[in-house]
Amino acid sequence: MNLHEYQAKELLKKYNVPVQEGIPCSTPGEAEQAYRQIHTMYGSKFAVVKAQIHAGGRGKGKIKGTEQRGVAVGKTAEEVMQIAKNIIGGTLVTLQTGEAGKVVSKVLVAQDVYYDGPSPVKEFYLSILLDRSKGQNVIMYSTEGGMNIEDVAHDTPEKIFKEWVYPGGNLEAFQARKIAFNLGLSGVAFKNCVKFVTDLYKAYVGSDCGMLEINPLFKTSDDKIIAVDCKMNIDDNALMRHQDIAVLRDLSEEDPTEVEAGQYNLNFVKLDGNVGCMVNGAGLAMATMDMIKLSGGEPANFLDVGGTANAQTVEAGFRIILKDPKVKAILINIFGGIVRCDRVAQGVIDAYQSIGNISIPIIVRLQGTNADVAKKLIDESGLKVQSAIQLSEAAELVNKAVA
Repeated sequence: MNLHEYQAKELLKKYNVPVQEGIPCSTPGEAEQAYRQIHTMYGSKFAVVKAQIHAGGRGKGKIKGTEQRGVAVGKTAEEVMQIAKNIIGGTLVTLQTGEAGKVVSKVLVAQDVYYDGPSPVKEFYLSILLDRSKGQNVIMYSTEGGMNIEDVAHDTPEKIFKEWVYPGGNLEAFQARKIAFNLGLSGVAFKNCVKFVTDLYKAYVGSDCGMLEINPLFKTSDDKIIAVDCKMNIDDNALMRHQDIAVLRDLSEEDPTEVEAGQYNLNFVKLDGNVGCMVNGAGLAMATMDMIKLSGGEPANFLDVGGTANAQTVEAGFRIILKDPKVKAILINIFGGIVRCDRVAQGVIDAYQSIGNISIPIIVRLQGTNADVAKKLIDESGLKVQSAIQLSEAAELVNKAVA
């Protein structure tokens, strides 16, 4: 589950991680008032207005049909209000959103961190995630923070440092000091960075994060180390331990079909192809998508109905797949181990009759427990459903359907 920047920062503050302070706003009027509060509290010369969406690249992205960036600076209350007016309700298009973009419902009005002081400001990059190849958490960091970190990783990979931490253990003090040293810090800034990184790792573990990215990690002119931006992803499987975080979920930022699938405990991921697929088991689903590709089609989705498929879940799967206008055929590939094939077959028949006329071909391959009974049920149903026994046979039927 992804969090918005303002939500992630509030969570970090619970672990004593210093952040750029800000106020989330849903209207231009709230943004104007937020600027006045920030100016009074922090003496900021300007405020940064940031669109709140679940995507990166906001600083380079633009509101569709305008020149308004997703992140902009306002030097007066009136400027901040106008920027918020341009952003809220608009569709922000970034490299990560694609051409469709995302509608912005909130902005974060944040304090100025570029105030005058005795030393120069600096921007770094730091993230924490799981390195699956090593089975350890890894802290990746660089002296080259900011909007072009992807270019840094591509063009100058030697500027990206990594520090691994064993799961179940803590970030060691020497590791935190090593990170601060590699970032070129000294004195008060060095000590503040050591504390920042230590507390940030505690936040990562304590919140069951899948990924935690700070970009930029910022050194102020008076040597404070703060998180100016934060992207945080929480492991869905751990949300049962974090009800306070679970309630922060923003369904408007997620694909509606994936949200609906979750209500029926279906594992669904929308893709861009033309063949809908319904399978039981993640491994079989991946193999099925490979088969669709090899047969000349493109998978339109990943849909795993699990081992307890019944008429209700099958019908829900049908309805979700059929919402995609690109789908030219549906392939159902079930191996009857835990779930009986005849139960799935009856679910297909019931769903077909409940939904009504389905104009696209439906191909059903059932193998395993009661597969013969299942095939007979489908063949005698009188419905426009094609049954297959072998995977190659199903592939051939898919090929004909999308040709």
